[in-house]
Amino acid sequence: MPAISVFVTGGTGYIGRPLIDALYERGHVIRALVRPGSETKLSGRALPVVGNALDASTFAAAIPPDATLVHLVGTPHPSPAKAAEFERVDLASIRATAAAARQAGARHLIYVSVAQPAPVMRAYLAARAQGESLVKASGIPATILRPWYVLGPGHRWPYFLVPVYAALRMLPATRSGAERLGLVTLPMMIAALTRAVETPPASGVRIVEVPDIRSAGRVE
Repeated sequence: MPAISVFVTGGTGYIGRPLIDALYERGHVIRALVRPGSETKLSGRALPVVGNALDASTFAAAIPPDATLVHLVGTPHPSPAKAAEFERVDLASIRATAAAARQAGARHLIYVSVAQPAPVMRAYLAARAQGESLVKASGIPATILRPWYVLGPGHRWPYFLVPVYAALRMLPATRSGAERLGLVTLPMMIAALTRAVETPPASGVRIVEVPDIRSAGRVE
């Protein structure tokens, strides 16, 4: 398929690094936002754009017209103790990204949110729900992915819950919640994000839930 111009925020992170590699291998052109001094942490497969993810004015001009913007900035290893960071980093960064995307005339905005509703991590869910509202209000065709927990290197502790999830999916009363809050792997997320980049919605907002993320991983 024709090369797509992609702008990634959070490109040096857990999801950003393998996503850049996957997009590059499929022939796409990637620019990635990095903080001053962090250029060496970025994959050589992306062109670095030095700026502040919390300030749209520092990077909006570097987003190519008609680019697909993938927003991955967020607090690492979220926990209830990090409620202030969800406001300061997660919410502020998507606010800046949505503003920058509008200013640049981006064609597609991709946002990694979180599965919801859920009985825990209320501050995190609230920040991500507000982030979704900002994405929707941008008026840009958008894709919102809603994983619950992404298993991978350094993120493996929930593996012991796999039998529990399997049991919950067997019961009609708990099946829906178990599917919505199910675990996905890092390769599944990369496949789902790659699919989102390559198949933008014509208009409106597309929501990708856990079962769809898993499906993308199986197809790839």
